[in-house]
Amino acid sequence: MARDRSHSEDFTGPLRRLLIAVVCLVLAVTFIVWRIDSPRVERLRAQVLDSIVPNMDWAMTPVTGAVNLFRNFQSYQRLADQNRELRSELRQMLAWKEAALQLEQENARLLDLNNVRLDPKLTYITGVVMADSGSPFRQSVMLNVGARDGIRDGWAAMDGIGLVGRISGTGKNSARVVLLTDAASAVPAVIQPSRRSALIKGDNTNAPLIDFLENPDVVRPGDRVLTSGDGEVFPAGLLIGQVAEDPNGRLRVNLSADYERLEFLRILRHHGSEAVRDPGALVVPAPGATLPRPRPGDLLGAEDG
Repeated sequence: MARDRSHSEDFTGPLRRLLIAVVCLVLAVTFIVWRIDSPRVERLRAQVLDSIVPNMDWAMTPVTGAVNLFRNFQSYQRLADQNRELRSELRQMLAWKEAALQLEQENARLLDLNNVRLDPKLTYITGVVMADSGSPFRQSVMLNVGARDGIRDGWAAMDGIGLVGRISGTGKNSARVVLLTDAASAVPAVIQPSRRSALIKGDNTNAPLIDFLENPDVVRPGDRVLTSGDGEVFPAGLLIGQVAEDPNGRLRVNLSADYERLEFLRILRHHGSEAVRDPGALVVPAPGATLPRPRPGDLLGAEDG
C-alpha cells in the first residue's frame, strides 16, 4: 500500500507542473496574439468573440433576473406607498364631503328660518385677462369686456374664489381692473368671527395690510376677511382672504384669489343699495297728514296692558 501511494505522488507532481506550464503558455500566446495589430488577427479576435460572447448569455441570466426582481420590488413599494396616501386622502375627502353636506343643510335651514331674500340683481359677466400692467408701481390687468357689455367703474372683479379688485376705467371693448395689491386700493372689510371692521390697503405686495382695525387683540391669524359693504364700494360678503401676521408683527391678508393664474375674471354687476329718501309714515307722519282717531276698544286695551 505504501508503495502504491509513493508511485501516485511521483506521477501527480510532474503532471501538475505540466498543466501549469501549458496554461501559462496558452495565456502568453493569447496575450501576444491579442496584442498583435494585424487585420488577420483582428478578424480572428472578432470570430472568437462572436462565437464565445453570445453563448455567455446563460451566465448573465441570474444577474438580469435579480436586477429585475429588485426593480419590481421597488415599484411595488412605491405603489403601496401611493395607495396608502390615496386611501388617506380619500378618507379626508369623505370627511370634507360630510362636513360640506352638513353645512349646506344648515345653511338651507337658516335661510328658510330667516326667510332670506337673495339679491337677484347681483349677476356677473366673465372676461378674459388680456395683459398685465407689469409695473411695480401699478398693479392692474386688462380685460376684453367694456362699455359695450355694460361694464361700469367700481364694479367688483373676482376669479371665482376671492376678490381680485375693482374696475377702474372702461373703454368700448376693454376695461382695466385695479388689483387689491395696488397702493391705491382700499377696501372696507369685516373680519370673521369677531365682526371687527377694518380697511384692507394695498402696498404693492402680495399680502395687503389690515389698517384701522378695531381691537386687534381679538383677531387671530386664519380669520376670514370679507367685504363689509360700507360706502357701497363692494357688495357685502365677498371673500378677500385670511388674516396673517408678517415677521414685523403687522397684520396682513393672504388673498384667496390666485394672482399667479389670472386668466378669467368675473365682474359682478352691482348697482348699489336702494336709498330710502322719504321718512316712514309710521315713524314720522308726513306734513299735513291727519292722524286716525283711536277707537274706544283700543284705549281700553292699552289701559289693561
